[in-house]
Amino acid sequence: MTRRQCTGEYKIKPIKKKVREILGYPYPTRIPKDVFVEQWVGISTDEFHRAKDADVRYMRNRHPLIDMGWSRRDCIRYLTSIGLENTPKSSCLGCPFHGNSQWRNIRDTSPDEWQDVVEFDAAIRQGNARANANGNHLLGQAFLHRSRIPLSEAPIDHVTAAEWAARQAELTDAPNEQELEQGVVDGCSPWACRGSEPTVSQDDFGLAS
Repeated sequence: MTRRQCTGEYKIKPIKKKVREILGYPYPTRIPKDVFVEQWVGISTDEFHRAKDADVRYMRNRHPLIDMGWSRRDCIRYLTSIGLENTPKSSCLGCPFHGNSQWRNIRDTSPDEWQDVVEFDAAIRQGNARANANGNHLLGQAFLHRSRIPLSEAPIDHVTAAEWAARQAELTDAPNEQELEQGVVDGCSPWACRGSEPTVSQDDFGLAS
């Protein structure tokens, strides 16, 4: 797994920029200590360990699902009760944490998006073009699918016995087996990336967090 920057670049930075805009203090204007926004983050009790404070003083995180004691199952039950039973968990289209079921869903329901991810997978094979131009070549090759072969050829239709079992299991009954089929169990938000390792972000003052 290479360094992940999607959370920082595509979620945290844009959110911070918008928050500063709402507060009326665009970067690099310093925000007074008593000026802040309250941000609600949808982390459920299943992901309690991912509930974190924001890394800047002008944003204060709240976790309403945890405050209510709601698990992922409670959320699904509620969404089903109001006719939103097919609400998928959020993730980037080309996320390398997708399981076979998610890849098949993209391929079978959205041909244009499938073509996009296949082309993206091929484009990253040798690493970042800018890094290569600067002499920082990727050691090995990059792939989206865990089989480490091109996505267009990856065995996304192969369903193992463990994956069949995961289909029947409840959402949190067998997370390790379920990942093979459904993808990483944890949700995806700016403060809860679906990967098991922490991400590295940079706040508006250039400080690593």
